[in-house]
Amino acid sequence: MAEAGVQIAPSSYYARKARPPSARARRDAVLDERLAMVHEDNMGVYGVRKMWKTINRLYPGEQVARCTVERRMRALGLAGVTNARSTRTTRPAPAADARPQDRVNRDFTAAAPDQRWVADITYVPTWAGFVYVAFVMDLFSRRIVGWRVSTSLRTDLALDALEHAIWTRQRDQRDLSALIHHSDHGCQYLSIRYTERLAEAGIEASVGSVGDSYDNAAAEALNKLYKKELIWRRGPWSGLDAVEIATLEWVDWYNNSRLHGHCGDIKPAELEATYYADTTTDPATAETAQPALH
Repeated sequence: MAEAGVQIAPSSYYARKARPPSARARRDAVLDERLAMVHEDNMGVYGVRKMWKTINRLYPGEQVARCTVERRMRALGLAGVTNARSTRTTRPAPAADARPQDRVNRDFTAAAPDQRWVADITYVPTWAGFVYVAFVMDLFSRRIVGWRVSTSLRTDLALDALEHAIWTRQRDQRDLSALIHHSDHGCQYLSIRYTERLAEAGIEASVGSVGDSYDNAAAEALNKLYKKELIWRRGPWSGLDAVEIATLEWVDWYNNSRLHGHCGDIKPAELEATYYADTTTDPATAETAQPALH
């Protein structure tokens, strides 16, 4: 090599060029192809841990070390999304004497599906103005059971997401009689129409303290995931239709494909299916502890 001041015989150079790739290079090439595919299939949001878990789930007979996945992702320029700050959008309701109690007390776990739901609203800036997204999530599996997108923060947004959640569970013939619905003190959730609908469905209302995001932390965590995995990565957004279509795609992926740390690195829908396949007890009274949210 002239640049390094070292002379190399032509025969040595061509022998090196003709040498077949090493076993490690061949393994890396196969892994690189798989990593690129998994990263793309999961909206480009997975970091090292979820990529490592997914690869080993997809190819159980070819287990790969986490450090290897990290090394190859770095070489390929693949990375997960990073955390960033989110903003609360529910408006505090005027002071009132007869408010629902906090029946969750920052315990965002559940022993079975449809014991505890949490609800919240987040926002998306678009060229046409702000768009608001309401989610309802089951705390057992972190599955999104209801959602709605609107250009307005009126009660209809939260109520439509609730109706979607109730319809989803009734379609699957689930019992909601032992269900607690938890939210913050937003006026959307304390409206007469909303509380009446909860009572009509036999769902008990629970509300956190005023101005304290920790009292609805699980819902806030979902909003942050939604923002960092979809909204911040794909923006800017043109308007409601674009946000609604993308949210539909993301919710389907989140429920049915995304590995969730709370679920033991399986999918929310898979955790629920496993629960119903394994238990013969009433899902509202079974006692199966779950780990904390990640």
